[in-house]
Amino acid sequence: MTPGAYDAVILAGGAARRLGGVDKPALRVGGRALLDRVLDACRGAGRTVVVGPRRPTVRPVRWAREEPSGGGPVAAVDAGVRQTTAPVVLVLSADLPFLTPETVETLLNGVEGTEGAVLIDSDGREQPLVAAYRAEPLRREIALLATEHGGLGGLPLRLLVSELALARLQHPTASFDCDTWEDITTARARIREHGRVLDEWITAVKAELGIDLDVDTAALLDLARDAAHGVARPAAPLTTFLVGYAAAQKGGGPEALAAATEKAAALAARWAEEQ
Repeated sequence: MTPGAYDAVILAGGAARRLGGVDKPALRVGGRALLDRVLDACRGAGRTVVVGPRRPTVRPVRWAREEPSGGGPVAAVDAGVRQTTAPVVLVLSADLPFLTPETVETLLNGVEGTEGAVLIDSDGREQPLVAAYRAEPLRREIALLATEHGGLGGLPLRLLVSELALARLQHPTASFDCDTWEDITTARARIREHGRVLDEWITAVKAELGIDLDVDTAALLDLARDAAHGVARPAAPLTTFLVGYAAAQKGGGPEALAAATEKAAALAARWAEEQ
């Protein structure tokens, strides 16, 4: 889907009673706030509306509050959708530690030919707050509910989505949300698993430094290995630092980084040959 073809609404309110009333979207998993992780996954949105109390975020967003205050998820979705203009609206909760841009793209593609696409969890349950909806039918259902019930406060989400024609997509990891401290602990442990931790760390570092760059992790690791084995162990971190600095001096970007990595790798190979 082309950039700006969808808007995002993120629900970041709620009392978090099972977490003792803490500010759940601000809880950190892998060193990043849950809300910031979700914001990173939908960074391609034309507009991003966060429904909930204002708080620091990794990128600029629009803020909204449901009417009445504490009125529940349907009222919150309505408050967010009112500030959107795109034909497709991504609706997300703010506690999805494993949501990725790739999953968001899958949801957006799933909207084709239907009124929305929703993820289902490992138990086969629909997750209407990990979904993409066509804006017109979503607004239609909101208006019908408001008329039928005299308002939206306290209404369950199932009433909002039950009449929509939805595609159901299986993705148990991306649909994992954090409702309890046990969930938070599970999420923090999972990102440190072998095969995931390096990608999670690189993503966190890029977010912290404000870098939007595809990193060829394998090439950099090979370079670090060659520098460590062919020169000396301290050469590994120093070499990768210098490669990054050289790439920045050349304007940055994947091409500059790849060129600097290739030159340093060739030097490390020549150095090792002399032994």
